[in-house]
Amino acid sequence: MTVRAVDPRSLLPLTPLAFQVLLALAETERHGYAIIQEIEAQAGGAPLRTGTLYTVLQRLVDEQLIDESDARPGRGDDQRRRYYALTPFGRSVLAAEARRLESLVGTARRRRVLGRTAKGVGAGR
Repeated sequence: MTVRAVDPRSLLPLTPLAFQVLLALAETERHGYAIIQEIEAQAGGAPLRTGTLYTVLQRLVDEQLIDESDARPGRGDDQRRRYYALTPFGRSVLAAEARRLESLVGTARRRRVLGRTAKGVGAGR
């Protein structure tokens, strides 16, 4: 597979779901159901539908942000499961999006959209 010579920022902004998928893959490879579980644990809210996830996964593969992995974590693992891993380019895009979002939150704080708690963590008012 050819490595992309593209500025990661050119793919921004990511959709919230694409960002969450990349975050779910930031520490380890995961199969689809494990990605769903990680996203639901991060975000709470409405359950993620499998069809929606696999549409996003295919787009991220096409954009070379993630790869389908041939590795399996253990012998007893279901061979039908497809595992996904973040590519180096995907990690760069994830970091660029995190910086973009961090900047937006900083702007919201400066404009007093977010209050501050005693520990400096933002809280809505």
